[in-house]
Amino acid sequence: MRRLRPRLPRLHSLRARLTAGLVVLLAISCAAVGVAAVLELDGFLTGRLDQQLHDAGSMFPASLEHDTNRRPSDHDGDEYGDTRRQPTGTFGARLVGSTVTNAAVVRSGNDAADLNVALTAGDKKALAALPVDDSARSVHLTSLGGYRVVACHGQDGDVLITGLPLEPVESAVHRLELVAGCVFGAALAATGVAGALWVRWSLRPLSRVAATATRVSELPLASGEVALPPRAPESDPRSEVGRVAAAFDRMLRHVEDALTKRHASEERLRSFAADASHELRTPVASVRGHAELALLHPEPVPPKVTRALERIAAESARMGEMVDDLLLLARLDAGRPLERLPVDLTRLVLDSVTDARAAGPGHRWTLELPEEPVTVTGDAHRLHQVAANLLANARLHTPVGTKVTVSLRTVGTTAVLTVADDGPGVSEDVRPGVFERFTRADRRRAEGPGGGAGLGLSIVAAVVDAHGGGVGLESRPGSTAFTVSLPATPTDADGA
Repeated sequence: MRRLRPRLPRLHSLRARLTAGLVVLLAISCAAVGVAAVLELDGFLTGRLDQQLHDAGSMFPASLEHDTNRRPSDHDGDEYGDTRRQPTGTFGARLVGSTVTNAAVVRSGNDAADLNVALTAGDKKALAALPVDDSARSVHLTSLGGYRVVACHGQDGDVLITGLPLEPVESAVHRLELVAGCVFGAALAATGVAGALWVRWSLRPLSRVAATATRVSELPLASGEVALPPRAPESDPRSEVGRVAAAFDRMLRHVEDALTKRHASEERLRSFAADASHELRTPVASVRGHAELALLHPEPVPPKVTRALERIAAESARMGEMVDDLLLLARLDAGRPLERLPVDLTRLVLDSVTDARAAGPGHRWTLELPEEPVTVTGDAHRLHQVAANLLANARLHTPVGTKVTVSLRTVGTTAVLTVADDGPGVSEDVRPGVFERFTRADRRRAEGPGGGAGLGLSIVAAVVDAHGGGVGLESRPGSTAFTVSLPATPTDADGA
């Protein structure tokens, strides 16, 4: 079974990472200083203790060679257990061979008369294993604790062991550890707070750059005139943060210049399209009128001339519709306001389907309407054009016999119009730009007499967008659905 390892929390903020790195480095430095200080103090105090052992010599354990039944007198320093000039806690032991014959410790206070100490088998074994080379060793005695001891040869062929307690050394070392831990802990806490404030102050220009970048990312850069937010404040160019801020400001200036030039180019193009469309309406209408007038001439006209006049009238009518579509798109691009009146979308869809059924009797038209009328606020003529273009698109790009289903419903406060068919579908290479201008699913069909200029769906998208709605496409072989969403009035949405 695989063992799961706990994951450490990730620090996503640069400020948090820098602060954490600063605190970690300081913690490592404090730990190194603390360990070095503790080891140095422990070595120094242990060395002092070893020096005391060598100065004391083996006088105390040598006094243990006398009869154990005798007691020391006040004037006989060579009696058993001579404790004169011996510090409290001094340990002495006498070994004959590998056997501990005597063991005593210098006590203080009321226990001064009782020098004997009981040793366990483990203590005796540890004492017997000490090398007799006058070098200090550390041992742990069960009833006394840690001791620093020295073993040397006695005058009677025995081994004399002298020891001093390690408790003062350990107490001083532990106290240093406690003080160092408290001081270093307070230093780490203070450094963490101060470091966080310092890093935050140092990264303020970078935070302003990030805030500016966030505001720029929320701007509609795809179209229209864009006003970029104020630049990030200038900072020291010698620092990395200052260089980032300066580079970001230069990039924003380049982007702003490019957007300004693009907007000016788009404005010139819109103005040209609007002016050209407006100027072409009159000559196109004049050509169409003269062609129709020539067809009404009572005198006999050769069949070829009649056919040519009919084609001139048909193409001029088609060109007139194209000019009107271009003029509409130019006005929508310029932000011309549309009418904002209540529109009965149910009646509008019903009339559009009736017209489509008359234009395409070979298709099977199905209409699905809600029981309550759906009303939206907008331009009735333009919304009728949206429905008519969607139905014309389904009729022109599907074979005879295709079933076209038109449904209208409300979802919350949104009116949803769907035009679906079971035709061949829209090819994948056309789908991404299906709502762009002059996009044609079949260029050969578009070049024929009944073909379009590829402006129908772009007009649908522009009109729906001007009404605050959206349009989408879902297509696969055997199923294509165009969906238009428009804000419905609250009363009709609640009624539905």
